[in-house]
Amino acid sequence: MKVIIVEDEFLAQQELSWLIKEHSQMEIVGTFDDGLDVLKYLQHNKVDAIFLDINIPSLDGVLLAQNISQFAHKPFIVFITAWKEHAVEAFELEAFDYILKPWQESRIITMLGKLENAWQQQTAEPQSGPVVRENDTINLIKDERIIVTSINDIYYAEAHEKMTFVYTRRESYVMPMNITEFCSKLPAAHFFRCHRSFCVNLNKIREIEPWFNNTYILRLRDLDFQVPVSRSRVKAFRLLMNL
Repeated sequence: MKVIIVEDEFLAQQELSWLIKEHSQMEIVGTFDDGLDVLKYLQHNKVDAIFLDINIPSLDGVLLAQNISQFAHKPFIVFITAWKEHAVEAFELEAFDYILKPWQESRIITMLGKLENAWQQQTAEPQSGPVVRENDTINLIKDERIIVTSINDIYYAEAHEKMTFVYTRRESYVMPMNITEFCSKLPAAHFFRCHRSFCVNLNKIREIEPWFNNTYILRLRDLDFQVPVSRSRVKAFRLLMNL
């Protein structure tokens, strides 16, 4: 796995390089302190991941990532920065992670492990197209941080106007998109749009309770919350659940 580091603070660059070499099998093929130099390098060289600061000369990290997102070969991007206000932009660019300075060594080590796993899964996919697995991850936003979360940890999602609230067993996240867009990122084999305002993980359903007008209320494992099934979705739900 070939990676580059884009960081204009020499000590931060050196420390990150050491952690990558010590705690992963990644090969660092270049270090840069200028955004334009990175762009020129990537026009002739392919890498699998980029560790990217935002506050760098010539072309800042967000603009650089926007340019990279147009490439046919899109490397994983991990932002490592002191600028917390760019987390939403990073999510929209589908960044793999967003780590704030000053970071803890354990945070970097955990990220490296997840990144290598994601790259191994990507390279193992057949040429016919990507296969969604239960242990795939999705980027969720909490307190201006991007949290790489296992898709299987999501219990349900709820629409709130143009935003979507996403719930795991212990955490909630606010996504800057409508529920239709968010649900499109989830594997249809495991998630069902049971209501205009709700999408539920079928693997988390503990009890299906008949409700008025021949609808249902879904009780979920571990959570004290009931998810409704709307009349318009009852037929599809019954077929799906063999009711």
